[in-house]
Amino acid sequence: MKLSGLKPAKGSVKSNYRRGRGQGSGGGGTATRGHKGAQSRSGYSSKRGFEGGQMPLQRRLPKFGFKNINRIKYNGINLDSIQALIDKTKVTEINFDVLVKNGLAGKTDLVKIMGRGELKSKVEIKAHAFTASAKKAIEDKGGNATEIK
Repeated sequence: MKLSGLKPAKGSVKSNYRRGRGQGSGGGGTATRGHKGAQSRSGYSSKRGFEGGQMPLQRRLPKFGFKNINRIKYNGINLDSIQALIDKTKVTEINFDVLVKNGLAGKTDLVKIMGRGELKSKVEIKAHAFTASAKKAIEDKGGNATEIK
C-alpha cells in the first residue's frame, strides 16, 4: 500500500452544490434563495428570537417576579453541622474564622445558625444571625449565642 494510492471510501465524499453559476446549472438565477425579501439579500442575519414579524415568544409571555436589591442573603448552618464540627475538632468556641477554616462558610458569607438537629455540648457561638430555636437550643445547653455585625 502506498500513500499516493489512498482515497476515501466510495460514497463518503459528496461534491459541493455550486449555487449561482448560471441558469444551466440548476442553481442559477436566484441561487436557491427565492424571490425578494431580506433572506434573499447578502449579509442577512436574523435577530435571535425573530419570528418573521409575528410577536416573538419572549414578548408574548407575561413578566413576573423581581430581584430585591436590598435582600440580605445568609448562609444557613444547622446545629447538627455544628455538633459534627465540635465532635471532629473539639472546639468550645465557634466563630466565623473557625467556620471558614472548616469549610462550612465562605469568607464573604453572612452566617445564620439554624435550629435543625440537636446540640449535645456546651459551646459559645458567634455568628451574624440566629433563629429563635437555634438560640434557645444553644442557651439550654449552657452555651452562649452572640450576634456579630
